[in-house]
Formats: sequence, C-alpha cells, structure tokens
Amino acid sequence: MSRLKNLAGSVIQAALSPHAVDRYLELVDPMVTWTDIRGRVVSVERRTDRTVTFTVVPTRQFEGFEAGQFIQVSVVVAGVRHTRCFSPATSAHQRSALEFTVTSHDDGLVSKHLRDHLRAGDVLGLTPAAGTFTLPQQRPRDIRLISGGSGITPVLSILRTLVDEDHTGTVELLHFCRDESDNPYRSELEQLGRRSNVAVRYVYTRSGGAHFGPADLESLGDLAFACGPASLLAAVSDCYADRGGADRLRIEEFRPPALTAGADGEATGTLTFSETGASAENDGRTILDQAESAGLLPESGCRMGICFSCTAVRTSGCTRNVLTGDTDSTPDQHIQLCISAPVGDVEIAI
Repeated sequence: MSRLKNLAGSVIQAALSPHAVDRYLELVDPMVTWTDIRGRVVSVERRTDRTVTFTVVPTRQFEGFEAGQFIQVSVVVAGVRHTRCFSPATSAHQRSALEFTVTSHDDGLVSKHLRDHLRAGDVLGLTPAAGTFTLPQQRPRDIRLISGGSGITPVLSILRTLVDEDHTGTVELLHFCRDESDNPYRSELEQLGRRSNVAVRYVYTRSGGAHFGPADLESLGDLAFACGPASLLAAVSDCYADRGGADRLRIEEFRPPALTAGADGEATGTLTFSETGASAENDGRTILDQAESAGLLPESGCRMGICFSCTAVRTSGCTRNVLTGDTDSTPDQHIQLCISAPVGDVEIAI
C-alpha cells in the first residue's frame, strides 16, 4: 500500500512540475501537505523579557522524536524563509504537540522575529527530528543534567521523559542563567525538584556572579548531559576529564565556536558563486556568511554543521573546515557552507 502511495505521489509531483505538490496545497491551506511537515502554533507565552515559549501541533507526517533531539523550524521573515534548529522541551512520550522556548539574541534574525511577532494560528515549517544528544535505550540509574541559557530545552525534554517513565534513579539538574527573572521554566522546575529522586539547582551568572566549577558536581553520575554556551561546556568537559569520567559525558552546543580568518589569521582570494554570477573578496568568514552578505540566500538550518541543509558543490579551490581545521581541495565536492571557509580563490555552485 505504501509503495502504491509513493508511486502515486511521484506521478502527481511530476505532473505538477516545476513546483512540488505542497506548493499548490499551501495556497488552499498551509496545514494540508503531501510530504512537507508543518506545525500550527496553538499557544504563545512570553515568560521572560528575552524568550518566547510556544506550542506547535504538527501535521500527520511528523513521526515523533527522542528526548534531546532537535528539529529544524522554518519561518518567513520579510518574505524570505529562514530555518533554524530548536530542541523541543516536550517529553518524548508527548507526540501530539511540541513545545519550544526560543531565546532572542541581538544578532538573531529568527529568534527576534519569533519573540516579537509569533502568534497563535501561525504555521511553521518543520523537519523530522535529528541529533544524537539522547538517552540510551537502557536508561542509566543516576543521571546528571547541566544546562545554560537556552540549553535548558533538550535537558528539560530528557527530564520530562524520565518523569513520564517513572524513572526510579536519581536525576540532578544544574541550570545556569542570568538571574531569577531569566528562567522561563522556574515554576515547573521547582515542582519537579520536589520529587524524591529529582534535585534542581540554579546558578545565577549575572546576579550571583558565579560560573561552573568542579565544586558544582558532588558526583559524576552514571551518565551526564550538558547543553549550553561553549564556555560552560568547556568547563564541564574539563571537570569530567580531570575526574576520569569523559566517557560519561554527552554535550550539545547551540552556537558555533568563534571563527578566525584562517589558519594563519589572514584571508585572501575571491569567493565566486558560479550559478548567480556574484563574487566577494574573501574575508575569512564561512561561505554561508559571505554568501548572505553578498545578497544570496542559500538554504540553511543549524549553522553548526549538524543538519546538512546548507550543502553545495565546491567546483574549484580549497576550503577549511572551521570545526576541525582540516583543508580539502577536491574538485566538484559537496561541502557544508556553514562550517567551510575559503582558503584563497574558491568557486561554489550557488
């Protein structure tokens, strides 16, 4: 039956070329789709000055997620569709609706738009869940959860999932945020912390002036999950490594690391976008950033090398992976624009 449905879908897609079926269906109702996953916003809360918490009911194509995974969420801003990766804070056992909390940043086009303009009834684009920041099938008994800022969402998803499963082991959550007013889940976390096997503690980095240190962990637990800013994750990683527990730590970072112009600190050459005829003098940033500065809008998602939505063919030249430092000059090679920087003259099929 599924093969017949897929065949019928292929025939319909071909008949309606050059546009996909969903491009026509969305003219009638954006929630009626053949293959695309969409979600209608059913509630919006602004619990803090910087955040927006919203619940989305996805279309039938959404097949659920594992606690800790992320979903690519797309929204139209000023007529242009933009995509970012957000982790639902929902328990993995709640599949009918997805809850997200997004923190607005000064340089965040999408986060600021959602914070200022998102309303109930809006329709967002969604993708299948992805990511490996997840619980093993055999749940560890004692679990440590460490989060900073917006890193609370995948960690809360893990905690909510364990609670729904009546997990009997201990769960300790350590959350870092600016101050008491900057914690959108404070009320729920305090309730969860009253459970006999759940301990919740906050560290206020602005009002308290504190940051993570080895004293924040009395024990490593059987498995730990940490999500947040790079500085927090580096400190947590060092702590676990120093105690011989590096294999018991899983980390997830929401923001890419700071980039330098190149291995030698100096950027040279010209970046050419062959399909559009545009070009730019290489300034050392990633190809995605330079393409957007040149007025191009290649598809993108996480901007951290996770979602693989911003791939394009490097037809010639050499690029450097900004995460690993590795360089490659193989012609006609698919590369990820968000984590690739030009080394000298580079031509990209965009």
